[in-house]
Amino acid sequence: MNRVGIGKLRNPGIENKFFKQLKSQQLLLLMTLPFLIHLIIFRYIPLVGWIMAFQDYKPAIGMFSQKFVGLKHFIDLFKDITFFMALRNTIAMASIKLVLGTFFAILTAVLINETKSRSFKKSVQVISYLPHFVSWVVAANIVLDFLSPSGLLNNILVGTGILSEPILFMGNPKNFWWIIGWSHVWKSAGFGAIIYLSAMTAIDPQLYEAASIDGCGRMGKIWNITLPSIKPTIIILLIMNIGHLLDAGFEQQYLLKNNLVMDYSEVFDIYVLRYAFEHYRFSFAAAAGIFKSTVSIILLLSANLVAKSLDQETLM
Repeated sequence: MNRVGIGKLRNPGIENKFFKQLKSQQLLLLMTLPFLIHLIIFRYIPLVGWIMAFQDYKPAIGMFSQKFVGLKHFIDLFKDITFFMALRNTIAMASIKLVLGTFFAILTAVLINETKSRSFKKSVQVISYLPHFVSWVVAANIVLDFLSPSGLLNNILVGTGILSEPILFMGNPKNFWWIIGWSHVWKSAGFGAIIYLSAMTAIDPQLYEAASIDGCGRMGKIWNITLPSIKPTIIILLIMNIGHLLDAGFEQQYLLKNNLVMDYSEVFDIYVLRYAFEHYRFSFAAAAGIFKSTVSIILLLSANLVAKSLDQETLM
């Protein structure tokens, strides 16, 4: 009986098929090796540092010789009012960037896809992609100059009579979240459209021909063919972006913030950096980092679960 049971558990046919497939894809597996090495060295090995969150870490002492304090730093984290302010700012800015970024990336992709002139289409693509390759150090200065009291936007608004005098856009805390959102759209919408354009190239042209025969106009084709065809891509990207909801950015906020908007500009990454390297509370910063990673995983799994329950495309 034991031999029969082992025979049932170990199917030679399945094993041979597995090793045959492994051999046929050995070059592909070899190509993934650098990625796996990078993943292990820079993503998994640093997780050992999470032990700092449960210690009263002192730099002069070895990591495994530190004093353990349990959940002390997590308790302190949830007692810190600035933690909740940073959390509020992060979620608000990330949500604005997610909604505006997704909408305008899809809109840009649809408009480029609907353009008939090939030369004009290529020109629009290049122009819309360019801001993505500009460093935020340069991009932030462009935004600051554009929104300054003597900048282009104020000159247009005052010159057309919409405003009687220039506005200090960067001095109003309530404007900061939206400035982050719209500057993100300007910088990333064109590049984000690439994935949606790639999905559109897989749409069968016969669908559009059949729609034309039925008398469907251009907007009807977009609404009934283009958008439903790229729906799986939209959902997958939304799931991935929801998992990064606590990654509202760092450089953008760090370079655009000023003393007048500090309560609305500090995101989670800046909060962690400040406590780690200004206050030298490394264990506290590590606890904040663990909180961020845990919430991100929960958000990703929750979004994936919701998509699965609605019979939509999922990551896993």
